[in-house]
Amino acid sequence: MWAGTPAKIVMKCLCAKDSPENLQIFADKFGWEEIETDWRKVVTRDDIDLISIATPNFLHKEIALEAAKNGKHVLCEKPLANNLADAREMLDAVKRAGVKHCCGYSYRFTPSLALARQLVQEGRIGRIYHVFVRYAQDWITNPNFAMVWRFDKKIAGSGPLGDLSAHSVDATRFITGLNFKEVSGNLQTLIKERPVDGNNPNGPKGMVTVDDVAQFLVNFEGGATGCFESTRLATGRKNYNTIEINGEKGSIFWNFEDQNYLMFYDNTQGPQEAGFRKINATHDVHPYNGGWWPQGHGIGYADSFVIEVAEFIRSIVDNTPFSPSFEDGVKSQEVLEAVERSVENRSWAEVK
Repeated sequence: MWAGTPAKIVMKCLCAKDSPENLQIFADKFGWEEIETDWRKVVTRDDIDLISIATPNFLHKEIALEAAKNGKHVLCEKPLANNLADAREMLDAVKRAGVKHCCGYSYRFTPSLALARQLVQEGRIGRIYHVFVRYAQDWITNPNFAMVWRFDKKIAGSGPLGDLSAHSVDATRFITGLNFKEVSGNLQTLIKERPVDGNNPNGPKGMVTVDDVAQFLVNFEGGATGCFESTRLATGRKNYNTIEINGEKGSIFWNFEDQNYLMFYDNTQGPQEAGFRKINATHDVHPYNGGWWPQGHGIGYADSFVIEVAEFIRSIVDNTPFSPSFEDGVKSQEVLEAVERSVENRSWAEVK
């Protein structure tokens, strides 16, 4: 763990629905002290203070409710739940229990994304006109990719809408501070069935019940507009998580595949100097103060999770407010549910 964390971290117990043999191999590899196959036993233990929920989405609520009931701080992966009602129930539970809570929007802890927020807060891009977001992956472009839990709506809740656009919605809220007013959505399932066994493409098929592609237009409070897309069928794109924000005084472009940098256009400069500048956001003057990496040395995907956990633990030890919280998870869920209502009714839907 990062030396800046104000607590000794003990990885006490790893829990999953798997064979004890497989769990022990994993625990030995990554340094867990114990293993367990029943999460209900874990959340009641007196020697555990923090529960991290990284299960398929449909299990989030039950585990979070029991963890909060037993006085555990909770870090839950996004989306917070499979629907807005469950997400609100989870938020009520952690508030009632008085425990700290984190919804795992890890991209907030990428220094370059946090720098984008700083520039917006400082007024460097002025009034915001447009937000363009595309989160594109290609890991399921092969029609013979096997049925997994992410293709089952009962388990996953949705496809890239909840898996990817949830990140995009939160990142937009984080950077801009804009509130989503209304949305108009398009959800499509382009590969409607997949082999149950990926090694036997000609064998039994399972029906895909989630979206492959999610697209939606946004009108924000205050007049800015947005265009969002998430897909897992973008051939050639691995984790193309991008945000462009156009404002009166400047523009910002962020691409996680080039995560150590932020592109910034300063519209107050004259034509002789104007142009997008590429800012290396790994200096100790940048968000998270350079962390454990030397200045100018790049960081990777896993580092954002380390920063996330470190900041969450710091909020627990110091008893200070933390974000992204379950409240941020609910805010994102409100947008996702509005997109689904819009698609169902084939009309604009208000974000309530």
